[in-house]
Amino acid sequence: MTFRDSLANRVRVIGRGFAVTTAIGATAGAAAAAYGWWEKDQFELRRETLPILPEDFGPLRVLHLSDIHFVPGQDKKAQWLRSLADLKPDLVVNTGDNLSHQKAIDPLVEALRPLMEFPGVFVPGSNDYYAPRMKNPAGYFRGPSKPKQDPIKLDWPKLRTAFGMGGWIELTNRAQSVVIDGLRFDFSGVDDPHLKRDRFAGWPRGTVNQDARPHLRVGVIHAPYQRVLDRFTEAEADLILAGHTHGGQICIPGYGALVSNCDLPTWRARGLHDWESDGFTTPVNVSGGIGTSRFAPVRIACRPEAVLLTLTARN
Repeated sequence: MTFRDSLANRVRVIGRGFAVTTAIGATAGAAAAAYGWWEKDQFELRRETLPILPEDFGPLRVLHLSDIHFVPGQDKKAQWLRSLADLKPDLVVNTGDNLSHQKAIDPLVEALRPLMEFPGVFVPGSNDYYAPRMKNPAGYFRGPSKPKQDPIKLDWPKLRTAFGMGGWIELTNRAQSVVIDGLRFDFSGVDDPHLKRDRFAGWPRGTVNQDARPHLRVGVIHAPYQRVLDRFTEAEADLILAGHTHGGQICIPGYGALVSNCDLPTWRARGLHDWESDGFTTPVNVSGGIGTSRFAPVRIACRPEAVLLTLTARN
């Protein structure tokens, strides 16, 4: 065998190895995509218990919804959302990003209508204002996503009106008190911090050094940026509820989220954690979310969730 023949054989062997490796990689990628497509519809209910109520109150059950990202035709998601009314929560909190399509409002509201039989509050996320667009998913690994120069507007006023007519209270840069089962909930919410629209409105009037009745302060936000968590924690919130992160959406089993799409540490991208700032501590529940962008419809090791928080009296 000549040197040229030997070299040609080596090139063929290397070529076959590369082809096999490429085929294995493509097969693994296709399998992961297929699994992620399946997992996005494996809806779960995460249950948490939190002893933060004043003495002699509770238990009270709070259903936390976030990041539904509804698209017309998502019948399985709609059916699951309707079924959550069977939990009979004392309160529903919606932390935004309800839409992922311009024609999603009517079917979304229809799916949520059974839950509007219960008291509720809500704030918007960026995908209540603007529709998602096709983009490279790898961009999320370079840092939080950025608003587009020429966004496609969604009919947020229509969605806000539908929620309001259903009895839910809007908390966009505003505060309001609601009495639930004899306990006064003092809510304060902000517009989406991801769009830098957040303005802390303080707590409802008459609740600071003026009213000694038992109450609970709850901060409601979409994107859990640290500056906003700090602000609510230093204002002595008893609980903060947020979404936005999708729990990382694509996670590594045994490790967790790779990104949070904000400046929140990735290990806090999903779950109930204590947040500390300037000597104050507040429990924060970050929902892993119910949906995905319609242009990235997969979840891996991060099943979609709603969260049922059972609030009990302080120990």
